[in-house]
Parts: sequence; structure tokens; C-alpha cells
Amino acid sequence: MHDLNAVPTGPQQRALWLSTISFATCFAVWTVFSIIGIRIQQQLGLNETEFGLLIATPILTGSVTRLFLGIWADQYGGRRVFAGVMLVAAVATWLLTTATTYAEFLLAALAMGVAGGSFAVGVTFVSRWFPPRKQGTALGIFGAGNIGAATTALLAPTVMNAWGWHAVAQLWAAVLAAVAIVFYLVVRDDPGLARRRASGSGSASFVRQLAPLKNLQVWRFALYYFFVFGGFVALSLWLPRYLIGVYGVGIAEAGLITASFALPAGLFRIVGGLLSDRIGARRVMYWTFSVSLACTFLLSYPATHYTVDGIRGPIHFDLAIGVMPFALLLFVLGFFMSLGTAAVYKHVPSYYSESVGAVGGMVGMIGGLGGFVLPIAFGAMNDLVGIWTSCFMLLFLLAGSALTWMHFAILRMERRHFPQVQGETDLPEMMAAQEQRHDD
Repeated sequence: MHDLNAVPTGPQQRALWLSTISFATCFAVWTVFSIIGIRIQQQLGLNETEFGLLIATPILTGSVTRLFLGIWADQYGGRRVFAGVMLVAAVATWLLTTATTYAEFLLAALAMGVAGGSFAVGVTFVSRWFPPRKQGTALGIFGAGNIGAATTALLAPTVMNAWGWHAVAQLWAAVLAAVAIVFYLVVRDDPGLARRRASGSGSASFVRQLAPLKNLQVWRFALYYFFVFGGFVALSLWLPRYLIGVYGVGIAEAGLITASFALPAGLFRIVGGLLSDRIGARRVMYWTFSVSLACTFLLSYPATHYTVDGIRGPIHFDLAIGVMPFALLLFVLGFFMSLGTAAVYKHVPSYYSESVGAVGGMVGMIGGLGGFVLPIAFGAMNDLVGIWTSCFMLLFLLAGSALTWMHFAILRMERRHFPQVQGETDLPEMMAAQEQRHDD
């Protein structure tokens, strides 16, 4: 095996870097409605809930297919499945330009959403090329393909303003098809598949690979990913609309600020992988949820006008987050979300090395469903509650729930491995009471 830090040549490095580029291209297509959806909303006269459903629909397909695509990557090889997914998504994205009604847009969005399923294929494929001590770093690099969302946020507004949203869809589809062809021709099959073919042995059955999903631990990992990845995708889709509505910025400026969130959330995933390898994924998750709680709490506070009865009469003042502090908080939130996404996927091959496709696919599916459910919830809360910052209120609750479950699960684990801890205490009066009971 080549060292991951060596010059990026050879089959191992080609597999990693081309998988990362392919995933970034898929992610750019997967989140393209964050930009073109604003123009389509104006074209069709959609309300906030309908807009939320439109931008979230591709995320549904990409999420649901992750479980099956991950298993197929185990069975048939990630090279074939990855290239096939990209070609299907490219065709669907090109056909999006033929839609005219809301129902047709939703149908096209469902088809092109398969691009998001590429993540489970890539995790399975990349993890097969690296030993356990390097998997956190390798998967962190692969996961940096999330920057595809930033690419769309930065470039799509310029293309759309110049040539219309149809040009965005057609250009993104053409690039995805080209990347699929290059990937298939340049990358080799993973070593595990090659060994199975040489020995004539098959992969584990579909039912056997699903067996680990009965473990509650898998669903706990899925909740983590629902927040760190689902929340990232949801905000990448929702932020342009949020920024236009709250701060009155133009589409290009909204795309730039969204990119300031999406870019670190992609690139720093590499840092998350390195940290997970060196100091442990558990510690990284504690950092992620703690800082996310602080950021979403501050972002949740709506612009408020106060009147205080002063000595000389009423005193009026406003409390609101300006656009620059908002962008800074988003940057911090995106950074720690990126650490968390890498840390979650450090857990998967460590605990379930023989079922990476199934477990990784399930965790990815639940996380992706967060990217589907949350934008719809954001839009519905806008319509029902009428407060723009309600989206961050929901994210605050999710981060708090995930942190609480993780913490108590870790405590249970420690007590199971070190049962003597349950009877120990730092309080002298309690120790005396315990000794008295033992004497009796």
C-alpha cells in the first residue's frame, strides 16, 4: 500500500482523488436547486412550503438510494456503480430543462437526485483502498467533495444571470457526464473486488449485509449524521432564499455568503478525518455538537425591537445579527459540521468493517433524509410561525438531542466496561453512608 502522504500517483491515489472529484461534481448537481430553484419559484409563483419541497426533492432520492447503492458497490464494485450513477444523474439533469409544470419539476428533481447516492458508493469504494489507520483521513478527503455545494453557490448565479437557469442545468449535466467517463476509464476496481474475482468467491448476501442495522448504535450514528450532514445540505439549499428574505441581498451576494458556509463545510472535512485518526472521533463529535449548539443558539435569536421605561421616558433599541456577523457564525458552524461529518464516518469502518456498504449506506441515507426533511420544515415553519430564524431553532434542538444521546450512550458504555465506577463517588458524606451500609 502507498502512503497516503506520498506523491499522488498510482492506483490508490487515483482512486481517492478521482472519487473525490466525482463526488464534488455529483454534489454540485445535487444542490443545484438552491440557485435555479429561486428563479423557478418566481416562474411558477410557489409559496415557501412548495419551494422547500422543490429544493429538497433531489435530496430524497439521493438519500433513499444510498443504502442500496452502498451494498451494490460492495457486490459489483464501486467503479461500475459510481460511473453508472453519474451518467443517470447527468441525463436526468439535462431533461430537467424540458419541465414546465410544478409536478414535472418534482419528477425531474427525483430522477436527478440519484447523484446524491454517490456518497455511499464512494465511501465503500475508497475505504477498500486504505488500511484502518488511514481510513479516517482518506474518507475525510473524499468527503471534501461537499465543496460541490459551494461550487454551485459561487458559479451558478453568474451562469444563470447571463444565460438563464436552463444553461446551468445543461452545463452541470455535461460536466457530470464527462467526469463519469474519465472516472470509469482511469480508475481501477478496488483490491477487495479484485481478490474476490481472483479467488472466485462472492460478496456477502444482501440480507447478511443488512444484519448490523438491527444495532441501536447504527441509528445513533445516523442521528449524528442527520444533523451534521443533513443540516449542512439543508442550509446549503435554504441559505440563498433566507439571505434574500432577511437581508435583501441579490442572488450573487446570497450565493457568495452561502459559499462561505459550504466551502469550509467541505474542505475542512479533511481536517476532521485527520483529527479523528489522531485524537479519536468521539472527542471530535463532542467539539462539533458543543460549538454547533452555541452557533445555532445565537443564529436562532430573531431581530427584536425593545422598549424600556427609562427615568426620562421610553428607551428604544434593536437587537439583531447583521449580515457580516451572520456570515462569520455560519463559517464557524460549517467548520465544525465538517469535522463532525468526517468523525461519523470514521466510526463506520471501525465498528463494521465487513458491512461498510450497508451501515455506511444507512447512515448516509438518514443523513441525506435530513437534507430532504429540513428544507421542507424550514419552509413550513416560515409559513406557519412567520419567523425567519425558526430554521436555526430547529437545528439547535437537533444538536442538543444528538449531544445528549451521545453523552449518555458513552456513559453507559464506560459503566459496562468499568462497573466499579457506579459505586464510587467524590462526596465524603456519601462514601461514609456506603461504608455504613456495608458494615450493617
